[in-house]
Amino acid sequence: MSKSRVGRFLLWRRQPEPVEGGEAIPVIGGYMFEITEKTVDCGGWGLHCLECGRPEGRAIVLLHGMKFQAATWRELGTLEVVADLGLRALAVDMPGFGQSPACSLAPALALSRFFDQQEVRQAILVGPSMGGRIALEFAIAHPERVAGLVLVGAVGVEENRAHLGKITAPCLVIWGGADQVSPLANSEILLAGLPDARREIYPEAAHPCYLDQPERWHASLRTFLTAPLI
Repeated sequence: MSKSRVGRFLLWRRQPEPVEGGEAIPVIGGYMFEITEKTVDCGGWGLHCLECGRPEGRAIVLLHGMKFQAATWRELGTLEVVADLGLRALAVDMPGFGQSPACSLAPALALSRFFDQQEVRQAILVGPSMGGRIALEFAIAHPERVAGLVLVGAVGVEENRAHLGKITAPCLVIWGGADQVSPLANSEILLAGLPDARREIYPEAAHPCYLDQPERWHASLRTFLTAPLI
């Protein structure tokens, strides 16, 4: 359950514009979305979370890299992109990062408790860098709870290489062509080891390539989240 509700933020979008025949076309920059900030009680400690979109929509759980936090997805506009697709965006501060206190649990176990408390049976995980390692380890331990993976410059690939075959969900692998933190060779390992994966390389983009090229990142994410297999 949610232990506390700290605040709300509003994202404004214009109303759909009518066209001939009486139908309406949603225009980017249209509806109003509310971002709810809360702390989820995971059994004696809390995970800070930003939520946006339809509560009944498929859950898209956004993790973060070591130098970032849940608020990064709000600032970048990714929460709005996910909500605009009729989905439920959940951006989480992992233990010891952002506004979540540290705890003794392994990150994948902490994430599993978060799923339980938020009544998320299955979700699509978005994991850049450190968040990619957490997403991989969670998907290996709980393949039935993962409907899809988006791995962006993930670290921890070599350590989990032997177990990649346990992940059955479709995976989008995104890498910056100029990544100096997680080499492009890691993306090759993912392509070879994951049963259902495809890759996009953002030329000249650094390790946080989604920050370097946000428009392309959001286009890639939209395409993956609306694909038939998802």
